[in-house]
Amino acid sequence: MADIRKEIERRRTFAIISHPDAGKTTLTEKLLLYGGAIQLAGSVKGKATARHAVSDWMELEKQRGISISSSVMQFEYNGYCINILDTPGHQDFSEDTYRTLMAADSAVMVIDAAKGIEPQTRKLFKICAMRNIPIFTFINKLDREARSPYDLMEELEQEFGIGTYPMNWPIGCGIDFKGVYDRKKREILAFNEFHRGQNKIKAIECSLDDTETLDSLIGEKLRRTLCDDVELLDGAGYEFDIGQVRDGKLSPVFFGSALNNFGIEPFLESFLDMTMPPLPRKAGDEIVDPFTDKFSAFVFKIQANMNKAHRDRIAFMRICSGKFERDKEYFHVQGGKAIRLAQPQQLMAQERAIINEAYAGDIIGVFDPGIFSIGDTICDKSMKVEFEGIPTFAPEIFAGVERVDTMKRKQFEKGIMQIAQEGAIQIFHEPYTGVEEIIVGVVGILQLEVLEYRLKNEYGVDVRRRSMPYEVVRWIDNEGLNPNDLNLTSDTKWVQDFRGNNLLLFTSEWCVNWALTKNPGLELREFNRE
Repeated sequence: MADIRKEIERRRTFAIISHPDAGKTTLTEKLLLYGGAIQLAGSVKGKATARHAVSDWMELEKQRGISISSSVMQFEYNGYCINILDTPGHQDFSEDTYRTLMAADSAVMVIDAAKGIEPQTRKLFKICAMRNIPIFTFINKLDREARSPYDLMEELEQEFGIGTYPMNWPIGCGIDFKGVYDRKKREILAFNEFHRGQNKIKAIECSLDDTETLDSLIGEKLRRTLCDDVELLDGAGYEFDIGQVRDGKLSPVFFGSALNNFGIEPFLESFLDMTMPPLPRKAGDEIVDPFTDKFSAFVFKIQANMNKAHRDRIAFMRICSGKFERDKEYFHVQGGKAIRLAQPQQLMAQERAIINEAYAGDIIGVFDPGIFSIGDTICDKSMKVEFEGIPTFAPEIFAGVERVDTMKRKQFEKGIMQIAQEGAIQIFHEPYTGVEEIIVGVVGILQLEVLEYRLKNEYGVDVRRRSMPYEVVRWIDNEGLNPNDLNLTSDTKWVQDFRGNNLLLFTSEWCVNWALTKNPGLELREFNRE
């Protein structure tokens, strides 16, 4: 039991979130570089190396230069076992990010120093706030022209209603960027754009009273500004309170440049010092202690065809308590039966390594023969707990999709079903009409492009897609009701999901109100309970 506690205590599991192009994937790669997980960091767009970002494993991600699917990466650093969840920044994939945040104990929010808080950052923060997830802020791209650090911090405080505490402070920006001042260690980390992260930067210990040394390092003008800034922060800024940080009420702020690998290692070390090992999780009326010797986990993501050599489905599980052991029999709560988790794997984006054990805080991948759904609980047979389910977003965009080649029915149905089970899309059909066209519902239009790309490249099926005018979906809650008997507007459509549940697609909220008014007793809900 002592060994289990020791292993769990050194786990740190966090998600990296941001608006697209803020530098999230670049930051992820630099963190992996310190852990020795990769030997050479490759920029998604950079010309310095031909390699692509490790965390962007899907071919379409490499072409677009954006993250489409969450990636999981584990590495060791300074005695810690770190699990990074790299999430899509694009709003069209926010549902994947939401599910991933359910598996994280803390979040690192990456902000572009020139742009500040952007719409997607705002959405993601609200999700973190709902769960009181501690948030650490990395303000990136200081080597480019940037907004005032005071403005950026004020925006964070006003938008999110939390305090900020700058752990370091930038000295200039853009072509005048000279580095950062570490407030705790009272050291200067000098910026040199030519080293490109190849060498470890040695901090220069320097008192703010030593004007001669400071002037030689950063010049008189920047020295005066730095001294004034530090005096103001010490006198008028928030006090540092680790309890407030861990409760999600105070965000430690770091300034740096991920692309140039500047300020990354000090950030990583401070972050690991402040963030927590795995926390207790709620399962109905029970609180599951991560340090119990009994294994429990939940599925937060399912991904098919991660590796062309395997062509299989992987269920991602966040371990919530105890120790996982390969070949041991566990209980699948939703399936109601004992199972052995096949091919348990540690993940590095699409790369895999079979493991024999894992601990609370770890993310593992297991082979899914089609029995798992997102939100499922797997636990020790003597435990029988059930973690709270993960709600799905109601789709807002709908399209009709059908195969071009009528001979490829099996491939089409398999592809559509597998991608739907991953949670990226929701699929519906018109019952009893004989219409073979599938109706696809998504949160963002880019998901439809990904669907077409994956059907073609992973299942060999070309499809035709047509836009549909629907904007609102509602599940029918009345058992035994025949939807054909309802009084509905002519542009409302009755469909079923792949579990056989009845739904109505509406073109507007007005049509929803019409249906409720004209059909007394009709009960509609926004989310599917399953």
